[in-house]
Amino acid sequence: QVQVEESGGGSVQTGGSLRLSCLVSGLPFSAHALGWFRQAPGKEREGVSCINVDGKAFLGDSLEGRFTISRDNAKNTLYLQMNSMKPEDTAMYYCAASQYAYCGAILAADYNYWGRGTQVTVSS
Repeated sequence: QVQVEESGGGSVQTGGSLRLSCLVSGLPFSAHALGWFRQAPGKEREGVSCINVDGKAFLGDSLEGRFTISRDNAKNTLYLQMNSMKPEDTAMYYCAASQYAYCGAILAADYNYWGRGTQVTVSS
């Protein structure tokens, strides 16, 4: 049984930082691309970032390089470092494991295992 569990969400002020973690079990972690998505109230789900099995990463255009995705295959853990945070970053953040090894674009349809999400709130 595949399990995906996010942690690290919380409240932060504008300009602050947070690091999200995602523990994935029940599948060969190193063989899957992984991604972060977010969804704010009243808005569609947005692809934040994804990372290939070879470590190559892709970041959503709207994030202006403020976020960094990384993976630790030895710990079966995915990370999202978020810096210079803005109120518009407020959302539920979801971790997901792709059915593929590579992600050229951050498309939710490519991901078949999802966590329940962790809330991130940025206050002005």
